[in-house]
Amino acid sequence: MSKTSQSVSVRPLTAADEANWRRLWADYLTFYETSAPEDVYQTTFARLLGDDPQDFTCLIAEVNGTPVGLTHYLFHRHAWKIENVCYLQDLYADPDVRGQGIGRALIEAVYAAADTAGTPSVYWLTQDFNTTARQLYDRVAVKTPFIRYQRS
Repeated sequence: MSKTSQSVSVRPLTAADEANWRRLWADYLTFYETSAPEDVYQTTFARLLGDDPQDFTCLIAEVNGTPVGLTHYLFHRHAWKIENVCYLQDLYADPDVRGQGIGRALIEAVYAAADTAGTPSVYWLTQDFNTTARQLYDRVAVKTPFIRYQRS
């Protein structure tokens, strides 16, 4: 990871972030060669700002006040543990700031939120072709042997 002289900060999403959040999330979806209809954008943004226990949370990474990355995460119960676990659903950094600690800062912020919530287990998925991100993931987490299946 290269060092940057710019300051990275991570903060919760606010209603004023909608345009920047949309841009970042659209770029994230494009990276994974998918998209979402407008009603999903609207519903997801409302849920990110909601207070329902099923809602998930968004953190925004900024460099010098400019949003450059995001993460979505949620807590849920787990049949093998008494405490909840944390699923880091989405993680994205603008391509022009990759390698500057944005992804690490976002992951560490999720780790801190999980610790505060008494939820020591944090997990996420990525695609095998995401080699750049996987280099970071290999430094901040342990790769598991699980293979994901889903209903088609």
